[in-house]
Amino acid sequence: MTANGSRLRAALPLGYVVRRLAGTVGLLFVLSVAVFALLQAAPGDPAQTLLGPRSATPEALAAVRARFHLDSPLAVQYWYWLSDAARFDLGTSIRTGESVTAAIGSRLVLTGQLVGLGFAVALLLGLPLGVLAGLRNRRSTDRAVQSLGVVALSTPAFAGGLLLIYVFALMLGWFPAYGPGEGSGTDRLMHLVLPALALGLAVNAVLLKLTRAAVIRELDREHVTFARARGVRERDILLRYVLRGTLVPVLTGIGLVLAYLLAGTVMVEQVFALPGLGSLLVDSVTFRDIPVVQAEALLIAALVCLAGLVTDLTQPLLDPRLRTASAAKAAAGSAAAVSPGRPADVRKEEGR
Repeated sequence: MTANGSRLRAALPLGYVVRRLAGTVGLLFVLSVAVFALLQAAPGDPAQTLLGPRSATPEALAAVRARFHLDSPLAVQYWYWLSDAARFDLGTSIRTGESVTAAIGSRLVLTGQLVGLGFAVALLLGLPLGVLAGLRNRRSTDRAVQSLGVVALSTPAFAGGLLLIYVFALMLGWFPAYGPGEGSGTDRLMHLVLPALALGLAVNAVLLKLTRAAVIRELDREHVTFARARGVRERDILLRYVLRGTLVPVLTGIGLVLAYLLAGTVMVEQVFALPGLGSLLVDSVTFRDIPVVQAEALLIAALVCLAGLVTDLTQPLLDPRLRTASAAKAAAGSAAAVSPGRPADVRKEEGR
């Protein structure tokens, strides 16, 4: 086994990884049940709902019931639906008649580009401003930065998008006002700048607040005070002690920001007329296209759960204290399992 593999196993114990994976799988199971219930919660006959506006002859209804096993118990219906989803067979769109997988796949790239640019905007603005506010705690700079963050957070994404269109597209003419652009090069990037700004500014304040709080907390740590007493330069203190200590809480915030970005694409894509997953979801809800709504809800839930899992598995790699804490917890659990007959206070004293 290589040295890198040994360090990785030490940072991520097998039990920790298995627990996180099991928790993610359990959460996905619960969410999949909720998504499957969308069809049952829709008013009317599920077969008629899946048939849509087409002719609801007895033969057509019988064919739909046979195709989706609607005459079977709910547990059996769920199993067939989940099995098809695992094979990327998400059904057929009621509104367009095309495969749901194809409909989502054709729009996934555009939404992914928008979320990626919005995420970059949130990082490039939120992290530096949060560090600046934390270093200038309770000063005029801190108050100004926090005020800007509150304004950005309280402004809905669609309102910020309309303002950006008016200023930068209509008044200044720097960027296109709407549409995805041609191809995937410079023209696509120019069309996505304003939507990405609207999306990133809406969640930028979350990272700003978390970074500021983490910086203030790290500045009050004893090892930072000791480093200053030893005459370590402020720049080295900031880079080696303060910023390093803020990685874990900021990483947790980044996972939340990704979830907010996925939800925020719905309004932003509507404002900028972008044919992405958000627009598809709005159209599908409007026309009661249940298979598409189910597929998109399941996809978004899976992406959010994946972001949370990556965050949980990355934290011990960044902060050695989490590795020590998890190892100590595991050791305490093993000791308790070996001597279950001893009183709790006795086991506690032996642990000391």
